[in-house]
Amino acid sequence: MSPSRRIHLSPVRARQRGVVLLFALIVLVILLAGGVAVVRSMNASLSSAGNLAFKRDLVNQGERAVARVLATFDGSGALAQAATRQGHLKAANYSATALQTNDQGVPLALLSDSAFNAVGQSSNDIEDEDAQLHIRYVIDRLCSATGASGVLGAAGCVFPPSNSDVRGGSSQEMGTRIPPPPSITYRLSMRVTGPRDTQVFLQASFARPDQ
Repeated sequence: MSPSRRIHLSPVRARQRGVVLLFALIVLVILLAGGVAVVRSMNASLSSAGNLAFKRDLVNQGERAVARVLATFDGSGALAQAATRQGHLKAANYSATALQTNDQGVPLALLSDSAFNAVGQSSNDIEDEDAQLHIRYVIDRLCSATGASGVLGAAGCVFPPSNSDVRGGSSQEMGTRIPPPPSITYRLSMRVTGPRDTQVFLQASFARPDQ
């Protein structure tokens, strides 16, 4: 080999190392983005689970309003007398006529303070500062007008099923039963607000003899 002859080497290895580094950086960026997405998904799942737990607890807390309202219908309660229930009683958050509702069946009195003030009093709200709980409720008689339900009749009020309705057994057996006193249907609607501004709307219906 001639001493003056030179051999030129191409920098292939150097170029290959640069390409590998570039692909490694791209993979790291993809992994980092995937990790951030997983963390965000976990946080969202934990938040949703927490909100569901809060809502379930608020449903249970709504029993407080149920117990209070039922007490007003019994004994010496404000709504114990049928004659009292024939007219509105703002002091007990009571309406002798069915309240106007939205498309979901929630009374507008629970959605607006001005509408509520026409039906009830905020002093009746149930509050628990330690539990960050606030319950507002309204009671309405499912009738189209005030007055005695016997006068309004089935066209003006919602009555529970009578003893003549066959709901099992035989019609002869139903005919031998002692008829219950005339009753009328009432509706209790509640708005329960808790921690993190979690809010649920609940309803319950019950019947009481109109006498």
